[in-house]
Amino acid sequence: MSKQRIGVLTGGGDCPGLNAVIRGIVKSAANRFGYEVIGIFDGYRGMLEGNFTILTSDKVSGILTQGGTILGTDNKTNPFGVVEHVNGERQVVDKSDACVDFYNDLGLDALIAIGGDGTLTIAGKLAEKGLNVVGVPKTIDNDLMETDITFGFDSARTTATEAIDKLHTTAQSHHRVMLVEVMGRNAGWLALESGIAGGGDIILLPEFPYHIDEVVAAIRKRHRFGKKFSIVVVSEGTYPEGGHQVYRKIVEEDTSAPARLGGVSNVVADQIEEKLGIETRVTILGHLQRGGTPTPFDRLLATQFAIRAVELVDERKFNHMVALQGNKMVPVPIEKVMGKQRNVPKDHYLLKVALSVGTSLGVPMEKVVNEQVGT
Repeated sequence: MSKQRIGVLTGGGDCPGLNAVIRGIVKSAANRFGYEVIGIFDGYRGMLEGNFTILTSDKVSGILTQGGTILGTDNKTNPFGVVEHVNGERQVVDKSDACVDFYNDLGLDALIAIGGDGTLTIAGKLAEKGLNVVGVPKTIDNDLMETDITFGFDSARTTATEAIDKLHTTAQSHHRVMLVEVMGRNAGWLALESGIAGGGDIILLPEFPYHIDEVVAAIRKRHRFGKKFSIVVVSEGTYPEGGHQVYRKIVEEDTSAPARLGGVSNVVADQIEEKLGIETRVTILGHLQRGGTPTPFDRLLATQFAIRAVELVDERKFNHMVALQGNKMVPVPIEKVMGKQRNVPKDHYLLKVALSVGTSLGVPMEKVVNEQVGT
C-alpha cells in the first residue's frame, strides 16, 4: 500500500501556536502512523495556486517556540467567492473546484485546516464537496463554538495583560485615564479576561453596549476616593447603547472581512475628556496581540490539538473539529462550528467576578445582575 498523505494549511490571522500545531502534526504523523504531510502555503490561496511543500520532521524541528506560521497564511481568499475584475466589472467567482482538483492531484487522504470560524466554515463547505477534512481551532478571540478555549488566546491574553500592567504606572504617575483597546471582534473574551487579570477599572464589552454616563460615573467615583487615575480596557467591537461599532477601514475587495474594526477607544476617550476634563490617552494594541512566542499553555494545547487531529485522520473520523471540552480532546461535527460565533454569555461567572472586585462594565449594575439571574 502507498503511504497515506495528509495536507495541512493555516488560514485566517496568524497567532502564537500555529507552528506548534504544524510541528505536532508532522511529528505524530511520521512517528506513529507513517503518514506523509504536505504543507500548503498561504491558506486556501495555496490550494488555488498549487503552492505546497513536503514537510518532514527536520523541517519542523525547532519551530515549537516560534510565533507566526512557517506555511504563511491568508485571511482574504475564499475559494467559494474569489473577487475578479472582468472587463472592468467586479465579479465574485466560485473557484472551489480548483481546491478539489488540487486535493485529488496530490493524492491527499485528508486535509487538516487550522483556523478560526472563516477557515473552518470553508473547510466544512469543502467537505460537502467530498474532501476528508479535520479542523483545528485557532483564534486569539476565543470565539469558536464547541471548544472551551482555542490556542492563541492565552498568548494574546498574556500580551494584553502585560500591556495593562505597564500602563498602570504611567497612568498613576500622570493622573490620567488610560484606555487599552484589544482585539476580539464581536466577542469580549480577550477584554474581559485580560481586564480582570490586569486590574482594569472599567471593561467595555460588545455583549454589553456601554453607557458613557456609567463610564464617567465610575471614573468620577474613583477620583472622589483618591484614585486619580483609571484604566479602561476596551474590546474593539464594543459600541454605545443605541449606537454602532466603529470601523477603522472598509475594504470592498476583501470578501472575508470587508469591515475592519478599530478605534472605538478614541471615541470613548474624547467623551471622557469632554465630560470630566481629565487628560486621557489611548493605546491600541493591534497586531502586537498576534505576535511573539506562544505561552507554555498554548504550546501544550496546540500540540494536543495536533496529535488528536492526526488520530482522527487515522480513525477516518472526518469532517470534524478537535475541541477541548473539560479536560478531554473530543471531535465535534464541523457543521456545529460553521458560521457561528461564541460570545461571552450574559450569565458568565467572570462577569460576576468583575463586578465583585469593583470593576465597572460601563452599564448600570442592575442590568448585568438581571442578566445574571435570567430576568
